[in-house]
Amino acid sequence: MSRRLFAALFGFGLAVSLIPQVLRAEEDHITEAILHTKQALIHGRNGHADLVSEHAKVALSHARAADIAKGNPHTSDAVKELEQTIGESKMNHAVMATGHAEAALTHLEQAK
Repeated sequence: MSRRLFAALFGFGLAVSLIPQVLRAEEDHITEAILHTKQALIHGRNGHADLVSEHAKVALSHARAADIAKGNPHTSDAVKELEQTIGESKMNHAVMATGHAEAALTHLEQAK
């Protein structure tokens, strides 16, 4: 077998073997985003706007990664809602931030 053919087949095999890992990584990002959004909701319901912001930032980074990996309208909307969650929590509006976090959670769960 020629070296070029071997290299091509090896590369193709490697690419095919990585597809499940990429799909799993996307699901992991959505799962992590959901987890941190739920934490943000708990803190928001207790009036802790600063902690809402911390969890929403982590959730946002995972939602963006999921949106990049395989974006759909729900991940895009979740990113927007999480950005608004952070903005409201920075203004110490825990109730408004909680509302946006709830909307983000709905979108993330639909994206899963």
